[in-house]
Amino acid sequence: MTSNTDRQIWIYDTTLRDGSQREGLSLSIEDKLRIARQLDRLGIPFIEGGWPGANPKDVQFFWQLQEEPLTQAELVAFCSTRRPGTTAAEDAMLQPILAAGTRWVTIFGKSWDLHVTEGLKTTLDENLAMIQDTIAYLRANGRRVIYDAEHWFDGYKHNPAYALETLKAALNAGAEWLVFCDTNGGTLPHEIAQTVQAVVQAIDFPLTEEPGARHQGSDGGQSAIRLGIHTHNDSDTAVANALAAVMQGVRMVQGTINGYGERCGNANLCSLIPNLQTKLGFKCISEAQLGQLTETSRFVSEVVNLAPDDHAPFVGLSAFAHKGGIHVSAVERNPLTYEHIQPEQVGNRRRIVISDQSGLSNILAKARSFGIELDKQDPTCRQILTHLKTLESEGYQFEAAEASFELLMREALGQRQKPFEVKGFQVHYDMSPTSEANLATSLATVKLAVDGKEILEAAEGNGPVSALDAALRKALVNVYPEIDGFHLTDYKVRILDGAAGTSAKTRVLIESSNGHQRWTTVGVSGNILEASYIAVVEGLEYGLLLQNQARTAIASST
Repeated sequence: MTSNTDRQIWIYDTTLRDGSQREGLSLSIEDKLRIARQLDRLGIPFIEGGWPGANPKDVQFFWQLQEEPLTQAELVAFCSTRRPGTTAAEDAMLQPILAAGTRWVTIFGKSWDLHVTEGLKTTLDENLAMIQDTIAYLRANGRRVIYDAEHWFDGYKHNPAYALETLKAALNAGAEWLVFCDTNGGTLPHEIAQTVQAVVQAIDFPLTEEPGARHQGSDGGQSAIRLGIHTHNDSDTAVANALAAVMQGVRMVQGTINGYGERCGNANLCSLIPNLQTKLGFKCISEAQLGQLTETSRFVSEVVNLAPDDHAPFVGLSAFAHKGGIHVSAVERNPLTYEHIQPEQVGNRRRIVISDQSGLSNILAKARSFGIELDKQDPTCRQILTHLKTLESEGYQFEAAEASFELLMREALGQRQKPFEVKGFQVHYDMSPTSEANLATSLATVKLAVDGKEILEAAEGNGPVSALDAALRKALVNVYPEIDGFHLTDYKVRILDGAAGTSAKTRVLIESSNGHQRWTTVGVSGNILEASYIAVVEGLEYGLLLQNQARTAIASST
């Protein structure tokens, strides 16, 4: 009989250490603290914080969490085995590890004889002594140890006997977890499964249900061991490799949020956790915490300043998006037809995408998401669909600009109450070679009408679109103070027919935010300023629509 604890998977997050080795990703101390606390709320059991002593930032990070500890996660310090030709007690590198004050320490050591002789420039026996001495020293100082067998699969492939000796050295010294690392990311799932199975058969591991059962103080008492997996994505199989190892008895899975990591990244915990929990029946985190996965994915991407992957499985914006009319019609009847899990399980949501491939089902479903109930027999539905396809043929893209589509739909239904009307605008661009920094400035003048009253305003910006946006806000903020809280968060330009040269048609997508919600609007024109103007104006109008809806909701609830 399989016990409940045997279905427990111990997730080990290394976003703050291995994930931060991604090219172009840099974390401040505050960034690391924010991510650590979010992972703690998510229910991650082990959070690897970095290598104390490797840089001042990591030292301060561990000090900060000694002052304000995490609520439930085990913070883990990371380090290599001692240097060749010394002892662990004499190696100054290990002193910051002890000073970090964590109960758990992850030590990585060499499994591949090539790395021992060519990388460390030492003997195979000395490498075994380094592993055993380091772990025994940490155990003697009251630390619990996770041993990461670096380059494990390559090492086992080239010299299985020696690779096994490195595991035995860690086991005999008191490591509680032995973690198989596919450091180069070149191993495939069937090889992972075969190797893990072979190792389990070759070493008589005294497997246990609990992750800390081996630890019995510092007396080195004999008890049990557990196995882990750490995979990289160089062959695009990191998640599959980790799942293959779990199916062979591994119970710790190491990875990063969004799969961040060096080269091609690490195993993506945002895919691993739901696969393990919803597909294979393992317990990783609580169901309520699983519902925070999408939020966590997007939170981390925001902190590290990398755009979220909209097409990421489970947590991506498009993970449960339906575009084809037949798909939408089917999923409206029964979500199981085109959704492998309920999106709410991972905190995501279903999206109906509007495009030139849409049918009436898309229009009806999208209207419902806007709080608008339409009758399929209403001729307005067909008019909206026809107008949509016409605009898309001209270069509009409403699947990426749902705010603009809602405005289009409300206009067709006679529900678009325009809060202002733009009578005209001018933009002047001046690049003065006599300015101190030789900077270009732009001046925009706009003429608006609000409730029949005309407003004329001008503003400068560091570019034509910036100046236009500033002038519009300046003209409207006295009438609509909430506009002061709107921010332009992204600006994308695409040339639709490059062969036309400078007269090519341009599509502009503008993302705006009020600090709580985000929305995207689109403009298309042969004039890039006009395309930008359309998107900017609709962005402000839609933000005011959201504010009005929020006020109406509050009023109706009181």
